[in-house]
Parts: sequence; C-alpha cells; structure tokens
Amino acid sequence: MVDDREIWACANMLLRIHGPDARRRAASRAAELAQRGETRGERVFTLIAERIGQLESTQSEGRPN
Repeated sequence: MVDDREIWACANMLLRIHGPDARRRAASRAAELAQRGETRGERVFTLIAERIGQLESTQSEGRPN
C-alpha cells in the first residue's frame, strides 16, 4: 500500500495540475479501477480524492471574503 505521505503528494500534484477538476479526476480514476477489479488502485485514488477535498477546504478557509 502507498504510504500517507505519498497520498498527500499525489493529491497536491493533481490539484496543481488540474485545479478545481482534480477531485473529480481522482474519483473518476478510482471508479475506472473499481470496474476493472483493481481494488488496491481504487483505494489509493479514493484516498487521493479525499485528500484533495481536504486541501480544497483548507484553501477556501484561508481566503478572505
């Protein structure tokens, strides 16, 4: 299994590359892997999507209104 540090690194990278579309892309990849029966990959991309959501909420909390 991929360690948590790598999950966070992937989440950060996808967010930098895809911006607001990053979480959807990670979730879509998880769904593709699930369809193929690749449960480990599905779990990794599900975790990445969750971390992206956490990063997005942290970023939005720091923005002035």
